[in-house]
Amino acid sequence: MFITLEGGEGAGKSTQARLLAARVRDAGRDVVLTREPGGAPGAERLRALLLSGEIAWSLPAETLLHFAARAEHVERTIRPALAARAVVVCDRFADSTMAYQGYGQGGDRAAIATLTDLLGLRPDLTLVLDLDVPDSLSRLAARGTAADRYERLGADFFARVRDGFRAIAAADPARCVLIPADAPPDAVAARVWAVVSERLAS
Repeated sequence: MFITLEGGEGAGKSTQARLLAARVRDAGRDVVLTREPGGAPGAERLRALLLSGEIAWSLPAETLLHFAARAEHVERTIRPALAARAVVVCDRFADSTMAYQGYGQGGDRAAIATLTDLLGLRPDLTLVLDLDVPDSLSRLAARGTAADRYERLGADFFARVRDGFRAIAAADPARCVLIPADAPPDAVAARVWAVVSERLAS
């Protein structure tokens, strides 16, 4: 089973991905926890290029770099794990490119959808952690760490990204479950596990 966690900045995806992977492991299933951009050696190199902000990529180049990293991740990490019958838990996947580069930056959504189809792999379940923009900004400020390139793009960008994720979830309700992310992490984790455990049992 291929499970992805999506959402805007500060929504708690990385935390919830770790908690979910531990819960799946405790349930006796093999699990691979991974992330995007990244998740394979070559993809991690591209992650550094994308997030550092050292290069002002054109939007088409930025979009293609995300898909290059994703293609490497799929072939080197995700497909082998699924072939070994592991549960794959991934912090971000193709929906992030649609939300960030498509909705957030005004990129070509049809082209992004075509590139997604070319991967030949869709998540079985996507958990979209939904957080309003003021809470996102507050959580980022509380981290006390240097902001990456996307975290520096501001409230209007965050709002477009949130709208994008909500639109993606609404368009594919069989795959996507929208989960409010404004509760404490344990409460969000309980909701996540309720959804995942039902799918694993079916």
